[in-house]
Amino acid sequence: MKSKLFLLLLPFLWVKNLEAQIDTMTVSLEEVVALAQSDAPEALAAAMQLKNRYWANQNFLSNYRPGLYFNGVLPDLNRSIVPIILPNGTSSFVRQSKLFNSAGISLSQGITKTGGTIYAGSSLNRLDQLNDGAPNITSYFSRPFYIGFDQPIFGYNSLKWDKVIKPLEYQEATRDYAEKMESIGTDASALFFDVLIAQLNLKAAMRDKANADTLYNISKGRFEVGRIAETELLQIELSAMNANAAEQRALLDLQSGTERLRNFLGLKKAVFFKMLAPENIPNFVVDADEALKYATLYRSDIIRFERILAEADAGVAQAKSNRGFQANLSGEIGYTQSSATVSKAYNSLESNQVVGLNLRVPILDWGRGEARLETAYTQRELDRLTVEQSRVNFEQEILLKVKQFDLLRTQVELSKRAYDVSIKREEMTRNRYYIGKIDVLDLGVAVSEKELARVGYMNSLKAFWLAFYDLRHSTLFDFERNVPLVRKVEGF
Repeated sequence: MKSKLFLLLLPFLWVKNLEAQIDTMTVSLEEVVALAQSDAPEALAAAMQLKNRYWANQNFLSNYRPGLYFNGVLPDLNRSIVPIILPNGTSSFVRQSKLFNSAGISLSQGITKTGGTIYAGSSLNRLDQLNDGAPNITSYFSRPFYIGFDQPIFGYNSLKWDKVIKPLEYQEATRDYAEKMESIGTDASALFFDVLIAQLNLKAAMRDKANADTLYNISKGRFEVGRIAETELLQIELSAMNANAAEQRALLDLQSGTERLRNFLGLKKAVFFKMLAPENIPNFVVDADEALKYATLYRSDIIRFERILAEADAGVAQAKSNRGFQANLSGEIGYTQSSATVSKAYNSLESNQVVGLNLRVPILDWGRGEARLETAYTQRELDRLTVEQSRVNFEQEILLKVKQFDLLRTQVELSKRAYDVSIKREEMTRNRYYIGKIDVLDLGVAVSEKELARVGYMNSLKAFWLAFYDLRHSTLFDFERNVPLVRKVEGF
């Protein structure tokens, strides 16, 4: 008898002991979502990915700013035997020993419109001929000032296309981060309801078990005085056993759901969640056209469509530049001098000019360039068609979610009313059974209907709130507070 009593009280004792031994968190749905978006491992990973994209964007922006560099060789010592060509045309191996040092400063700047580079600088070189048993010979070579340029002609301008594509990539990354935060909110709300429903199921199972035991005890007394048949008593006993099994399943579901939510939130210690059911449904109305407008303004998909088309255009431009005539024009002017001393290396400077034009003209490539260009054209057309269809699907998805959201709100109201009615009907039916007015089948029907109504109400409530957070994710707009959900990204 004692062992049976212990088994009956086990779920109740587990819940009470869990609340007493570990921390209890009384949380609402909104609090769980906020906690997940701030401290959950998935939220931290999303923030780290955005940080990575932020610094990648900073690296891209630096390509359009002048770069100042110090260049040096300090030192370059060379002691070796090398072959040289003698005046008579023969070769001989000669030992050389020299020390080379150089230092300079240079400034460079890319030109976005042309894809070229201009640069300027100044440098000084020193060469020491190291002679064993004889004085060393030192000489200096100076370039006090020089300025030059390097300009591809008909080449692919990566600076120009990067300035179009890279900002889209970063803007897409910031919006994708906001979408991930809202997606985490949706996942957190699903886990919240898993725990909430498991807790309510356990309470209902414990209540049903107690009612089944009471009913079984009453029925045994009626059977003993011959008021009910043995088949009815066996049916009631089976119901009591089923109630006990349902109680154990509910306990296991609660334990599993609690662990999943704790792991998702990144909580290191065991915790007992005391959920506050979000039964107050927000009464704002979502207009389909407004939802589509906000989704078009804030979703990353729209930026991704632009990026795909821009990358396709860049692919065509690169294929064109690599197909035919290519040239690179470079030039440099400056002053230079060499001497045995530093001071003389900066006197009587001589002018220095360098101009070069490198050409590459394909004569026979077996149609390789033309094939690459046609491939780029077909890829661009494929990307355009894909983007057009994706835009249509995107709009239809938003409109469908708005309609579903309104229907789910109505469904919650109806299921709540049905649940309230089923509670009253079950209570009245049970009282009538206790006084012998109806049989056990009628009571079983009322109990089943009440349980179905309760499950239906909780499922509809869960579906509504999942749709609520999914709509936030789909539009990146909070219709309850009337504010966008695109997060501002500060410098890391």
